[in-house]
Amino acid sequence: MSKFDEMMAKYSAELKSAGKSAVDADQLTKVAKGLGPSIYLRDASMVSCTDQTELDRVKANFLTKKLGMTDNAAMDAAIAAVCADYSSKQRLRVVFYYMLLQKLGKTL
Repeated sequence: MSKFDEMMAKYSAELKSAGKSAVDADQLTKVAKGLGPSIYLRDASMVSCTDQTELDRVKANFLTKKLGMTDNAAMDAAIAAVCADYSSKQRLRVVFYYMLLQKLGKTL
């Protein structure tokens, strides 16, 4: 099993523990590949919901640049909802972004 496959298994398990029973493996893979090698770096692979700078980075780099969103209120609401739904102490970036996509009804 490759390191990437191990990470994908970890993400799927994390989503299931977060209450997401049906995981779109293709979409999850697209999110992971879009983040590149950062998924293997401990600090870069996590999202902190208590750090406003981090949440601004999620909004700017993922929601605005990748998804083309412009509605700040909708982006803030989606981020807040995912922070509430994904209550793990260490929120994995791939899982967080996947949950954002699901919350917003978007795809990559």
